[in-house]
Amino acid sequence: MSKVRKLLHTRYRVDDLERTVRFYKEVLGLREVRRHESARGSKLVFMQAPGSQEEIELCQFAGSGPVKVQPDLTHLAFEVESVEAFGKHLEKLGLKYSDGPHFRPDGSAIAFIDAPEGYEVELIQLSRDGGY
Repeated sequence: MSKVRKLLHTRYRVDDLERTVRFYKEVLGLREVRRHESARGSKLVFMQAPGSQEEIELCQFAGSGPVKVQPDLTHLAFEVESVEAFGKHLEKLGLKYSDGPHFRPDGSAIAFIDAPEGYEVELIQLSRDGGY
């Protein structure tokens, strides 16, 4: 039997699709790959980070009711060159980290911001040897 080959995308359902697309573009620097409407009426936008093949599928489906994200349910993690520099980028946008940054002796660091609907986004600065 064959096994899976690779991760293609992860879906996050959202209430306000355009607000969330703006967040991923303006705050994180992702690009919109494509958008369409599914046969059942879901509005879908696929986003991708520079240097990644995997996509994030943002889905708005009004028929399923409001999105309620529980604390610590799930998160997306992105590599950044510097959590300090990213924090300054956030300040310019009137935003701030919801947790961190937390620095480690090996040069790595992590911090979190909240995306619309409360999904957590983790920002990871790799260690000097490229790990985290």
